[in-house]
Amino acid sequence: MAVLVSAHRPDDLEQALRLGVDYVELDVRRLPDGTLVVAHDEGDTDAPTYAEVLARLAGRAGAHVDLKTESEDGSVEVEAARQALAVLDVGSVVVTTESVVGVRAVRDWADAEGIDLKVGLSVGRPVHRLPFHGQVRVRVAELLSPSVRVSRANVVVARHTLARLGMAWLARRRGLPLLVWTVDGDRSLRYWLRPGRAWMVTTNEPGLAIRLRGSGM
Repeated sequence: MAVLVSAHRPDDLEQALRLGVDYVELDVRRLPDGTLVVAHDEGDTDAPTYAEVLARLAGRAGAHVDLKTESEDGSVEVEAARQALAVLDVGSVVVTTESVVGVRAVRDWADAEGIDLKVGLSVGRPVHRLPFHGQVRVRVAELLSPSVRVSRANVVVARHTLARLGMAWLARRRGLPLLVWTVDGDRSLRYWLRPGRAWMVTTNEPGLAIRLRGSGM
């Protein structure tokens, strides 16, 4: 099957939709008053509400809901999933977060509601500011961590470098879909867009990704 393309937090949502992307990544944050907004950066005062963006996606593309706000009990993560499914069908939503608690909470809620929702634990935090030995230590720890299993994630979500180091193998071994982020550049896109290598790629170059996928590379 063709690898799905997700536009990584596009500045121009309409342009991304016109390109024909399959999904749009939404960085979702919670304001002090409880409102969920879509914002690249914390403190963005002009951010549209999550509900507004979901309404614009309905019938046009799926939502990759990447939660940037964590809650101690996972209630915020569950509410974000609930809002998405009130607008989009379950096959058009994937929820990701770095929180093990958040993933488990959404999975438990979805199971209780009889909803087959894709939920992934995002791994591969930036390490470029660490010395080389520190980078290696972090990456090895991520590869060996039981967090994906403990969280009950049913999607493996990994930075492209970590995916190549072993997370892609882990996804295949467990029979789980693989979401790779953030894949930019001709060579990387050609690699990850090969059918069977990933379920979805998130990219800052959705136009290039769509063209490469359509060309058969």
